[in-house]
Amino acid sequence: MRGYLSRLSGDLRRDAPEPARGFGEALRAGPGVAVIAEIKRSSPSEGGIALGADVGETARGYAAGGAAAMSVLVAERDFGGSLADLVAARAAAGLPALAKEFTVFPEQVAAQRVAGADAILVLLALVSDAEAARLIQTAELLGMDALVEAHTAREVERALGLEAAIVGVNARDLESLEVDRDRQLELLATLPKTVTRVAESGIASRADVEGAHAAGADAVLVGTSLMRRPELLAELVGVPR
Repeated sequence: MRGYLSRLSGDLRRDAPEPARGFGEALRAGPGVAVIAEIKRSSPSEGGIALGADVGETARGYAAGGAAAMSVLVAERDFGGSLADLVAARAAAGLPALAKEFTVFPEQVAAQRVAGADAILVLLALVSDAEAARLIQTAELLGMDALVEAHTAREVERALGLEAAIVGVNARDLESLEVDRDRQLELLATLPKTVTRVAESGIASRADVEGAHAAGADAVLVGTSLMRRPELLAELVGVPR
């Protein structure tokens, strides 16, 4: 752990970001279901969504509209994102920011922290338990939170075995790219109240938020719907717990 972090210590000292804003804390702070509003220009399932979006303007709109946090796509392939987008979003708005990337290496975590990320995404479909543990530990050492994402019952078990504090259940199948909301809600209902539970994908209405809430979700992550209809944010916030 110290070896790979020490290689990046120069960057961290030279480009030290401000302290992390507390992503997990923001998801638990309000009386309603928290909305994590996502900034993304495109995706493999949808193609171009908002290719000309201004990242700073979008982030400010999310903050003004009541989002608890934001997710910023930094993956270039298929999503058109970058670490520069993360820097711009975090400079524009005071919301805690999740770096949305296919993160495999601790060095990526450190680079995301330098860019201002307050939390990382750990995609269990992409990494082993040992790799996930290293990513989570690296995030903790850098003062960040980790959103551990599951798609299946087995991955939910893995997330709990890793003692993840924030667990997301994604409704989208990574292979078919189809959305299965029923499966998502079933898996959310199996998560204990001791973890912060996040419903990811498939959220496009107030009814979807209420359904996630009924299944136990503390927060929802919404991207495509908000990028296409920013005014939708007003409908999504404020669902009582």
